[in-house]
Amino acid sequence: MPHYKLTYFDFDGGRAEPIRIAFHAGGIAFEDHRLSFPEFGALRDKLRFKAVPVLEIDGSIVTQSNAMCRHVGRLSGLYPEDAMQALYCDEVLDAVEDISHHMGATFGLKDEALKIAREQLVKGPLSTFIKGADELLARGGGSYFADGRMTVADLKVFVQTRWLARGTLDHVPTDLVDRLAPALAEHQDRIAKDPRVVAYYAR
Repeated sequence: MPHYKLTYFDFDGGRAEPIRIAFHAGGIAFEDHRLSFPEFGALRDKLRFKAVPVLEIDGSIVTQSNAMCRHVGRLSGLYPEDAMQALYCDEVLDAVEDISHHMGATFGLKDEALKIAREQLVKGPLSTFIKGADELLARGGGSYFADGRMTVADLKVFVQTRWLARGTLDHVPTDLVDRLAPALAEHQDRIAKDPRVVAYYAR
């Protein structure tokens, strides 16, 4: 069995969380290396793209969270084998990554500048993402995004909508998903109750 080491920030959520859950769901042992922000600052210039997460597989370093999601998803049985269903899964992964970039652009802002930026985020890209994800969920059958079962696409959206509902982002209403896409809010609850996800957060 290869040795896996996943390096990311020391909090629940973000780009590494779906990968962590997928490892756990597949019963695959991995080293969950969590960095403080000062530790990341000291390490940043040594990283290939000056960013995390980073996955080491027997010492071979891999970057890009969606690539990791797909790889670990395959290992864990959480990625479709059918080409079209895999395409649907990939579309969702990339949509979440797009909105993550929009949200990341507001980090570091303060006071009125932050308020204005987050209000614009809610009115524009974030609402577009939520409505678009709702359409993709409907295309998948209403319960899951692809393959008629939980995949890494569901995990990636779940982490994002859970984050929004918890009020992590100032000036972003916690009921935004509920108001714009009730089915997407139900999806979050569905994934949260999956035994594999429950076991991950209870570990």
